[in-house]
Amino acid sequence: MGKGKNIRDKGKIKLSEYFKNIDDGASVAIVEEKGVVNSFPARIQGRSGVVAGSRGKYKVVKLKEGNKTKTFVVHPVHLKKL
Repeated sequence: MGKGKNIRDKGKIKLSEYFKNIDDGASVAIVEEKGVVNSFPARIQGRSGVVAGSRGKYKVVKLKEGNKTKTFVVHPVHLKKL
């Protein structure tokens, strides 16, 4: 995992990306947005799951890890629709 963005992706985050709407039940991939400063768990980078609900502006994503289903609360800027 790199420390920064690719040279072509540098710059300000689009507001449409930051405030995008993702419906419950949508299939999403988790891709870290390096322009947003926060602690991001590296083990969920690149995984795909289903949006189960929302908590404020954040989304609750269910991921399958082994035989267990785990939930993570993720900002929508880190989610891509599949």
